[in-house]
Amino acid sequence: MQDLIKLDLVDLVMAVGLMAIAIGLSALSRLGLELNLALATGRTILQLLVLGYVLDFIFAFNNPWAVLGILAIMLTIAAIVARNRISQKIPQVLPLVWGAIFISTFIALFYTNFLIIQPERWYEPQYLVPLGGIILGNAMNAAAIAGERLVSTINSSQLEIETHLSLGATPMQAITQYRKDAIKAGLIPTLNQMTLIGMVALPPITTGQLLGGVTPLDAVSYEILIIFAIAFTNLLTTLLITRGLCRQFFNSTAQLVR
Repeated sequence: MQDLIKLDLVDLVMAVGLMAIAIGLSALSRLGLELNLALATGRTILQLLVLGYVLDFIFAFNNPWAVLGILAIMLTIAAIVARNRISQKIPQVLPLVWGAIFISTFIALFYTNFLIIQPERWYEPQYLVPLGGIILGNAMNAAAIAGERLVSTINSSQLEIETHLSLGATPMQAITQYRKDAIKAGLIPTLNQMTLIGMVALPPITTGQLLGGVTPLDAVSYEILIIFAIAFTNLLTTLLITRGLCRQFFNSTAQLVR
């Protein structure tokens, strides 16, 4: 495989030219997206440059506390974003989301890092940071979708839930179908991705590795590992977040809290 062709400052400026053309097309078509595209372009450049410098420092420093620190920051940001996507403000939902994503991601990373990849140093940033980042990002989306679906369904089905409770059902029995539907909704993007992966377009991880000079079979092997880790993490995350949210809707006497 040919070594990676590095992009210099001129190449990056030319890449920005694509967005300049997009902004021009928006103006010509009178779409009104010029400001949004410009802001998105600026944020992308700034955020990725900051990320690049931070990761460059962590990779060079190669210290376990630095690796765990960046993962903790990513976890906290993911939890906050997922919490903000749940429309109803529920007490203690941020710790709930944070804990659900942490537990599922920790198990997935522990399994893949210690049982499958087995690097010389368990905190090797080359593996732990990219794997943690992509797993956290997908767990965040799954938690947000499942959480929002469950909250909105319970709020629109209060009469039905109270009917079940009056007939002797426990709180978990009264909303078990809503919880199942929320979990399924949270897993739809992952299942769709697994169904069509490699058929419609090259997966981003495989594409990145191919650009980095990795052989196609090695790139596909890591893609298989990562997509299975994502599926496991998303399922466990949705199971935990929906169970925790269900408890928030009932008081100690098993009454539905409006």
